[in-house]
Parts: sequence; structure tokens; C-alpha cells
Amino acid sequence: MTQTFSGRRARTMAEMAELDARTFSMEKIMESIKAYRPRPTDIIITPFGKCGTTWLQQTFHTLRTRGDMDFDDISRVVPWIETAAMVGIDINAAQRGEPRGFKSHASWNEVPKGAKYVVSLRDPKDAFVSGYRFMEGWYFEPGSISYEEWFDARSGRRGKGRDYWSHLLSWWNQRNNPDVLLLSYEHMVDDPALAIARLAAFSGIELDDNVLQLALERTSLPYMLRYKDRFDDAMLRELSETAGGLPRGSDSAKVRKGGAGGHVQELPEAVSQGLDVIWASDVAAETGFADYASLEAEIRRLAC
Repeated sequence: MTQTFSGRRARTMAEMAELDARTFSMEKIMESIKAYRPRPTDIIITPFGKCGTTWLQQTFHTLRTRGDMDFDDISRVVPWIETAAMVGIDINAAQRGEPRGFKSHASWNEVPKGAKYVVSLRDPKDAFVSGYRFMEGWYFEPGSISYEEWFDARSGRRGKGRDYWSHLLSWWNQRNNPDVLLLSYEHMVDDPALAIARLAAFSGIELDDNVLQLALERTSLPYMLRYKDRFDDAMLRELSETAGGLPRGSDSAKVRKGGAGGHVQELPEAVSQGLDVIWASDVAAETGFADYASLEAEIRRLAC
């Protein structure tokens, strides 16, 4: 592909697409997925992007190691399956604790089978804003791409199996699968102790009060903000700067505000309504839940 820009961030969605193609090799992604050899005890943490993945990686690694923080990138110790070949990770290498743990963003239809799966769902409006803010200042220049343009690009991915709505439906349909732990981001925020306990039990990790308190501390927003350099996709940022040509030193930190409902303060009404329309046509029709809030309430009920 002809490079129309280099050494700077994207300023249009077309440049974002070019940057994405330069950074991520589909050949390498497929190589990574095919190389992975799942074990029945493996835990694959695979929410959609910006729906709680990093929190779950940190929680899982804290539980299985009783608090290890000796890493530069959480995805070095809980590897991202799809990007392993691109960042030089041996996806089948020994890990620091048992069981083995991995990150993914795959839907049920695409994820390698033969392991156990942890998925947290999140309000699509909060996930949308979080994804936009995450890329702003790293992949694209602040102020250069509007929320409306971001929405048009994201909604245009529908029907291709890798959008938020397809991902949600694929895992919702597995909610009764004993090898799937389905959580909600909002419930994790409201009751982190319960989320930690459920993750430990699902992963076969013994949980005592000392480990619970350690996990509560080391997965709290203040703690993860204090060590946010461990949660800033350092390996992927290096790839984006070498293969993608982005300027060095961008802010790629994944730990920012936390919480739920923040979209209300900044999401344009037209985009909010657009997301409601997609929910009605793509999700409500299949699940019977008119909005995310009602589906999330059912996830909480199932946790009881």
C-alpha cells in the first residue's frame, strides 16, 4: 500500500484505515491463531475492545500469582493471541502461573476452541466513547476525526462478524455454556469482590481473604493508574511506531477513568440515537431485550 503519511497520526478515517493495514498483518494474525495449542484449563479473556479486558487480565494474573507485578506489559504475561506473532511472543511458551491465561477480542465464532472463556459485556455507548478516546492522541490527531465519523466507520463493520453487536450476540448465545463465564462491566464496577470470586472459581484458583484483598487493591482504579505504564499496550505501541509509522511517545494507556455511564457527558445525540437504532435492529430482535440496561440486568440475575 502506498504510504500517504508517515511519522504523524491519522487525520481522516481513510488514513486510519491505511494505518491499520500497515500495523496489523492479517497473515500474522492467522499465524498466531493457528499456532496456539489450547488446553482445557486455559483461560481466554475475550471481551470486545474497551469492555474490561485489561481489568480481567490484571485480575486473573494477580489471582494466579498472588500479586506478581514484574512485567512491562500485561499482555506479555497474559498474551494476546491474535497479535503474538507480530510482537514476537511464543504463544505456547510457559507462563508464570497456572492456569495459563490469554487475551483475545474474538467472538465465539472465531475464538480457538478447547479452552475456557471469560467475557465481559459493556454498554455500547460507553465502549464507543472509550474506544474513541483510546485512539485519540495515539492513532489519530485530537480533534481531527469526529464522533460522527467514528460512528459511521464502526457501524459500517456490521455484518462482517467483527463488530461489537456480532461479538455480543455470539457470547450471549453461549451464556449457559459451562466453559463460558459471562460478566458485565457495570457489575464488575459495582461489586468487584464478587467478580474476583467468580473469576477465581471459574479458573480453578483457590481464593482466600488475603488474595481477595490483594486483588481488590491491585485491580482498583487508583492502583492501576499508579502503574499505568504496565497497562498501556507497550508492545503494540512499539509495533504501531515501527510498522505503522506513528510518532513515538503517544499516550496509549488503557487505564483512564473507569466507571460506567460516562458517555452521557460527551456522546453527540445523533450518535447516541444511531447506537439505539442498531441495538433495536441487531440485538433486541434476537435477544428480546429492548436496551443494554435490560440485558445487563439479566446478566446480574444469572450471576445469583
